[in-house]
Amino acid sequence: MEKQVPTLEALNKLSQELIALLTPGETATLITLSGELGAGKTTLTQHLAQALGIAESVTSPTFVLEKIYELSHSAFLKFIHIDAYRLTGGKDLDALNFEELLSEPTNLIVLEWPEKVADALPTPTIAIGLTPHEDGSRTVTYIYAKDIA
Repeated sequence: MEKQVPTLEALNKLSQELIALLTPGETATLITLSGELGAGKTTLTQHLAQALGIAESVTSPTFVLEKIYELSHSAFLKFIHIDAYRLTGGKDLDALNFEELLSEPTNLIVLEWPEKVADALPTPTIAIGLTPHEDGSRTVTYIYAKDIA
């Protein structure tokens, strides 16, 4: 599916639509976000966090790699934000206990830069690509795993 989003702020509506699609499954729910620097990956993550009721400031974990937020008013118990920009392969996810995070059905994992660690990723629940345009709008493409299963 593809949507045109006029501004970064308009990602808020899209994030609410995406959250409404999600329910815990047998393993963690994985959302991957692809796009060049400045495409809006972290902004979309912030909107997803807000849609889940996270009140604290959500910033990119580029240098710490991962931030975990506890959820209390959701079917998910943890919102895990991973930024793989500085990683060089899936093996680098071992330091985050990624396999363990994936095994927990009540985890919602949002992973930026999935292409950096593609060799360690299962098929994501939703794969999102963001393409920025000169006018500040974005083209957002996403594939929902249930649509390809």
